[in-house]
Amino acid sequence: MSDDFNMSMRKFLKQVGVTSQQAIEEALRAAETDGKSFAIKAVVTIEELDMTHEVGGELKGQE
Repeated sequence: MSDDFNMSMRKFLKQVGVTSQQAIEEALRAAETDGKSFAIKAVVTIEELDMTHEVGGELKGQE
């Protein structure tokens, strides 16, 4: 893969990671989670390539 591709991929993934973490933390602060666990899912799509990738897991709220 080209250097341009690698750089654009890293930039995108960094943006996804940072902005997602900020949004999740904000939502958890706004809610009274009391250590409750939440199902979580991230979806990445590239419409032009008809590609969808889903990652799921469990997120434990703050006590």
